Amino acid sequence: MYQPEGYAVALFFMVASMICWGSWANTIKLAPGWRFQLFYWDYVGGILLASLAWGLTLGSIDDGPHRLAHDLAQAAPASVVSALAAGAIFNVANLLLVAAIELAGLAVAFPIGIGLALVVGVLLNYTLAPRGNPMLLFGGVGLVALAIVLDALAYRRKEVLHPALSARAIGVCLGCGVLMGLFYPFVTRASTGPGALGPYAVALVFAVGVLLCAIPVNYLFMRRPLTAGGPLDMRAYFAGRPRWHVAGIAGGVIWCTGTVLNFVAARAAIVGPAISYAIGQGATLVSAVWGVLVWREFRGAPPAARRLLGWMFLCFLAGLTLVAIAPIVGSPR
Repeated sequence: MYQPEGYAVALFFMVASMICWGSWANTIKLAPGWRFQLFYWDYVGGILLASLAWGLTLGSIDDGPHRLAHDLAQAAPASVVSALAAGAIFNVANLLLVAAIELAGLAVAFPIGIGLALVVGVLLNYTLAPRGNPMLLFGGVGLVALAIVLDALAYRRKEVLHPALSARAIGVCLGCGVLMGLFYPFVTRASTGPGALGPYAVALVFAVGVLLCAIPVNYLFMRRPLTAGGPLDMRAYFAGRPRWHVAGIAGGVIWCTGTVLNFVAARAAIVGPAISYAIGQGATLVSAVWGVLVWREFRGAPPAARRLLGWMFLCFLAGLTLVAIAPIVGSPR
């Protein structure tokens, strides 16, 4: 199993995970008219394929104690259950995130939903495995929390003519954020203690948990949609264009690649899960850049909304910088 221990390589992994987590949702934009519930089936397939591919390559490059096959064979039942639970919780949160993207766009869904997940996740993960300078870590989290508020205010200014839609979209984002912040502590539990799973094995079991949860929950979302449009059945999925299916699989592969890199970085001695998760969830900034600069989701917004977005970007950058240097700055005495 490949496991970097130096901070430079671990930081590269975390930044790469941030880019992957913040970019996968662009694949939704490549399938215009394809309802998110239908997109999601292919997305889950992409996660499964990528988790298996990374496990059979980087996760199996030697015969060490955390080789994928060995990890799975010696895993304690509690570790497997924790990884499955993490996948199930993530699945519900991610379905809400995709619904929020359809309701409000990338520039809003990610900063509010995933920004809140960063705050919740860092607090819980630091409690389980405290590493890094707490003043810098929590100072950075505080700036991210401020950025969430600024982004929500900017969106409300943009949607002043549609207050009902605005309130519903923000509500879905908040629900996503709370759940998204809860899944990573289960990953941490699966990765520690006797019979713990290595990062590649965790990713594979996690992907199985996503699938097992997606079958009933995504089907429920098909029958009772959160967004515009009537109920769906599986005939609509099989009637989709091939390129839409490819876009969904690509989205799952991109997200899972970021997840594997993040899980691996979290195992580095100097990093720990709280910092790895926090930097990875800098995806909020990446997705906001995509939404504002590439997809032009705030085109025509009033000047006050655009000013708030500028302050949001500054707070995110400052907060992520503090989190990134927390592992290499000594803790206060």
